[in-house]
Amino acid sequence: MNNQYYISSHCTISSNAVRYNGTLLFEAEYTDIAGFLLSAYQLIRAKYPKFYKMDNLAKLGWLAAEVLLKNFDAAKYKPTDIGVVLSNAGSSLDADKRYYDSVQEIASPALFVYTLPNIVIGEICIRHHFKGENAFFIFERFNAAFISRYISLLLETGQLQVCICGWVELLGDEYKAVLFLVEKEEKEGSMPFNIENITKIYSPAQTLPGREGF
Repeated sequence: MNNQYYISSHCTISSNAVRYNGTLLFEAEYTDIAGFLLSAYQLIRAKYPKFYKMDNLAKLGWLAAEVLLKNFDAAKYKPTDIGVVLSNAGSSLDADKRYYDSVQEIASPALFVYTLPNIVIGEICIRHHFKGENAFFIFERFNAAFISRYISLLLETGQLQVCICGWVELLGDEYKAVLFLVEKEEKEGSMPFNIENITKIYSPAQTLPGREGF
């Protein structure tokens, strides 16, 4: 894999803050993740009623993608050219626990829908009409080397022309999302897609106590 690809934009959501390309867009103090996610949704002025039905992990990934893609011209590509590859450490454990709790009385089909981590990808693809390669991987901690190799392979083999990739993790009120938009063409403000830059973007976001690699 000798070709050079580029990070056109990146988004980080953690510690009650939303950042786009390193610039703070929104920050507020909330004691619960639901309140923060709702405020972030209202801030970006998206009109997507299905957002309210999503579980918190899907909301987090969906919001990160919405910010990540705010200047992206999807019309330049075919829907099958654009893919989504995400990862985390806890899979869909937050929704799993909520569903298990609901089973004690009446099982909730609305919660059961989200007991697979790749539902996050589904929500992003439905919103933006992406139909390219997608996958969700589980790692003990953020794995920049894997992301670099896997996404570069998808682009080099022509399976994708563009990829949204990164880390989306949430359990209770602990959360962190770091997404990258990777394209083949260098654009103004873009940077090489490599392990060093991936790690540099991911690292400044605070690692939460008790969840190494969160």
